[in-house]
Amino acid sequence: MSFTATALTGSKPEQYAQLVEQARALMHGERDRIANAANLSALVYHALPELNWVGFYFFDGRELVVGPFQGLPACVRIPLGKGVCGTAAATRQTQVVPDVDAFPGHIACDSASRSEVVVPLFLGETLIGVFDIDSPVPDRFDADDQRGLEALARAFLDTL
Repeated sequence: MSFTATALTGSKPEQYAQLVEQARALMHGERDRIANAANLSALVYHALPELNWVGFYFFDGRELVVGPFQGLPACVRIPLGKGVCGTAAATRQTQVVPDVDAFPGHIACDSASRSEVVVPLFLGETLIGVFDIDSPVPDRFDADDQRGLEALARAFLDTL
């Protein structure tokens, strides 16, 4: 099967709506979380501008462990409550960080990262992991990005 992403057009919310549609088509009928996480990471990494890392950390019952991603090699394990990813998982709230250097306890896996969004992944009360998006541009992410990335995370969770 071949998949071709179409160019995103319109306003940022319209672009995210198109991206969610592409993501749902890409993951349609596939239940394997690793396969879907890998494809979603690649789709987002190549579709959105000014990103240097897109991927998943999965909760193994004790800590977050790196999963499929696009970008430079990453930290393998992140404790809950530590860094942006661990904070998103512990608080159950999306973290939008305009300046990672100003985030208390930030874990610098890629020194080029300047801003970050981390969406926690929960099925009911069960922590699955986090969806992590980094940019080398300070203040890269706004409320439209947060809503769009949360919608992409929901599309991923719908496959589980």
